Amino acid sequence: MELYSINNLKSMEVIDINTGSKLGFIRDLKVDCENYRIISLIIPTEKSSWFDKNDYMEVMWDEIIRIGIDVILVSKRELSLDNK
Repeated sequence: MELYSINNLKSMEVIDINTGSKLGFIRDLKVDCENYRIISLIIPTEKSSWFDKNDYMEVMWDEIIRIGIDVILVSKRELSLDNK
């Protein structure tokens, strides 16, 4: 089992294997502090202007297929955007 630092994970690009699209880079993590596990990755989506609200995509931890050297491969079930 390989160990990755948070900074290392944040520098990896997230790619959806179903569409081949680049989703972006990790902005934040949701963590379950009671069970000591990562719940999901938070990835910002592209903004169309400076005045738009920040939209974020949430990738659940169980959607991650593989963590490689420089990419994270995910199988995204559906596109979910959150305004934060």
